[in-house]
Amino acid sequence: MAQPDTKKIFFENLSGAGKAIAVLTSGGDAQGMNAAVRAVVRMGLYVGAKVYFIREGYQGMVDGGENIKEATWESVSSMLQVGGTVIGSARCKEFRSHEGRLKAAHNLVQRGITNLCVIGGDGSLTGANLFREEWSGLLNELVEQGAIEAESVQKYSALHIVGMVGSIDNDFCGTDMTIGTDSALHRIIEVVDAIMTTAQSHQRTFVLEVMGRHCGYLALVSALACGADWVLIPEMPPEDGWEDKMCQKLSANRAGMKRLNVIIVAEGAIDRNNKVITTDYVKDLVVKCLGFDTRVTILGHVQRGGTPSAFDRILASRMGVEAVLALLETTANTPACVVSLSGNQSVRLPLMECVQMTQEVQKAMDQKCFEEAVKLRGRSFENNLKTYKLLAHRKPESELPVSNFNVAVLNVGAPAAGMNAAVRSAVRVGISEGHKMFAVSDGFEGFYKGQIKEIKWADVGGWTGQGGSLLGTKRTLPAKHVDKIAEQMRKHNINALLVIGGFEALECLLQLYDARATFEEFCIPMCMLPATISNNVPGTDLSIGADTALNAIVETCDRIKQSASGTKRRVFIIETMGGYCGYLATVGGLAAGADAAYIYEESFDIRDLQANVEHLTEKMKTSIQRGLVLRNENSNENYTTDFIYQLYTEEGKGVFDCRKNVLGHMQQGGAPSPFDRNFGTKISAKAMQWISKKLVETFRQGRVFANSEDTCCLLGMRRRALIFQPVVSLKDETDFIHRIPKEQWWLKLRPLMKILAKYKTSYDVSDSGQLEHVVHNRPKESDASVAM
Repeated sequence: MAQPDTKKIFFENLSGAGKAIAVLTSGGDAQGMNAAVRAVVRMGLYVGAKVYFIREGYQGMVDGGENIKEATWESVSSMLQVGGTVIGSARCKEFRSHEGRLKAAHNLVQRGITNLCVIGGDGSLTGANLFREEWSGLLNELVEQGAIEAESVQKYSALHIVGMVGSIDNDFCGTDMTIGTDSALHRIIEVVDAIMTTAQSHQRTFVLEVMGRHCGYLALVSALACGADWVLIPEMPPEDGWEDKMCQKLSANRAGMKRLNVIIVAEGAIDRNNKVITTDYVKDLVVKCLGFDTRVTILGHVQRGGTPSAFDRILASRMGVEAVLALLETTANTPACVVSLSGNQSVRLPLMECVQMTQEVQKAMDQKCFEEAVKLRGRSFENNLKTYKLLAHRKPESELPVSNFNVAVLNVGAPAAGMNAAVRSAVRVGISEGHKMFAVSDGFEGFYKGQIKEIKWADVGGWTGQGGSLLGTKRTLPAKHVDKIAEQMRKHNINALLVIGGFEALECLLQLYDARATFEEFCIPMCMLPATISNNVPGTDLSIGADTALNAIVETCDRIKQSASGTKRRVFIIETMGGYCGYLATVGGLAAGADAAYIYEESFDIRDLQANVEHLTEKMKTSIQRGLVLRNENSNENYTTDFIYQLYTEEGKGVFDCRKNVLGHMQQGGAPSPFDRNFGTKISAKAMQWISKKLVETFRQGRVFANSEDTCCLLGMRRRALIFQPVVSLKDETDFIHRIPKEQWWLKLRPLMKILAKYKTSYDVSDSGQLEHVVHNRPKESDASVAM
């Protein structure tokens, strides 16, 4: 008899009854904080706990009164898409004093609150930990003063704290991504993309200052995402004499027919002597040395504002639910923890270990140990810096290794935003490794027709921010044309192949692997990068292009919901793409606050549809005015979007009316999101390094000969790691009829979406975070850094 999943049963029995949880946002605001507050409130209420808002951060905790107010389900409605924090945030000097913390303790005990969920930066979380350590002493003081009864000391003996890092700077060690960082990158990239068009018109140089305090993450990643000519960050100050090198690089780029230059400066940028580097200094330098028409743009608080991105909403919702679970599982001996992200996985880390490591970064910078500071920032930061250096600074021809290998790169399947960033990265890394790079137009159709030409470093300039596929892409599979493709490979002496695409790309590589038995031309290293908005490729949790599509869906859902403001109660039925894969409908539904999402993977019948209508009807009788239902295009051949629309219209008569919207190909278009640009850039660079290694390993007797399974691989993101997997090994994991993986990680997010929409359901916590310890250097393979 199979053993029951004890973790699942543990959650079923885990109750928040009798517990009081308070949530506060502290320090600087960040987009996505509201999504985290919403998730904490709704998950807390779901498990039966009382949940309180603490308004205006620690100031509200000290002042008490109306600042600490009980939250209801409806009080967090319509806040998912709002930037900043609706419960307010303030920096509080009083809380830093013992008297201030004594007042705060009194206010919490009066309401029976012993569980705190703090959303803020390292200062806010350090303050929370000090408060926790002093808690029992503060209660004894309050008893002595006669402010509380002696029994309260026993009843409220321990204060439990769980932190979530809300900061656009991404300067907190222990997590790949903090809440708000992705949205800040969206703001920066929107501005940079807009500036590039005007700079190109006038052949200008732009110097942009981005936020980040003493952390250069925003500057570095935005430089990587827009292909900036130069970046200045505090963790890696430029070598002495950098001014001349920078001007030489700008001049060389202009000589190479580039009409603009972009220099990104972090607000905390310094040189090797700890002297601040300002945007005005950089501008004056360019004007004096090169005479270029140069402008300065300081982005400022624009980066903190605006609606949160899809990534931040999902991250914050997952972290909020995880924080409540952590509070319910905590004991008197459990240290204060912070809920964070490692790869694609939720983890819990001791709060003070993370704070101490974050402080170590600043110490290393103060001591001019800059390489140590970069390592302490984490593998994600380190990889971003290495990749930027590899792609931005071209070595002179004399310094390049000579490999005499020819590598072809092509796109296959439907276009996906981020494909061009991946091609640019592959071309430039390949050239840096000494290879001759060839671009194939229009996928394998162009391959057998001979549409193959050499592609140079400068040819891919400015590709990062372009949507679609500049190489052209077709769904044609190679099986019928292997002889002609083999002939073209002979003609151009192709020694390795990089295929960027969706499910068709996987099928292509499987066909080429099988063709090795007949044609030796295919006995070469071959690698595939998953790039599809559907995110339906086996062997990877994420695909290039899916994040951009999610943002398009979420942005449209926000607008559609807003269109009903001020009108009577209304439900919107929205159809998403994805083939048979329900990723876009489910994760888009979670990010947009949907009430239901119908997908192929989770079969449904008329009874489920009826239950959803009744559930929405009940909600509409309260203050909730708008409903949102997503349907994947192939979720059910009979229960079509029209059918569901007509059913909801009929059954909702007298309570709500209904509208439908088919999003269509707008999900495939648009400029790639910062996430897709960086994900594509980094995995492509890693794939090219793997190809270089395999070329050396398989070069025998004057030629490349690779016929083993491990020379035909897919590079995929699995939980916390980027892994090369032989495509043959993925056959058993794949449903080829419906073109989806047999197991999909995101299905575990569906109960979370239902809970946040007020459905009663069981929530599988077998995947939830366990308390781990901060590791200075994680194992080499875990450099996935999904979150850029």
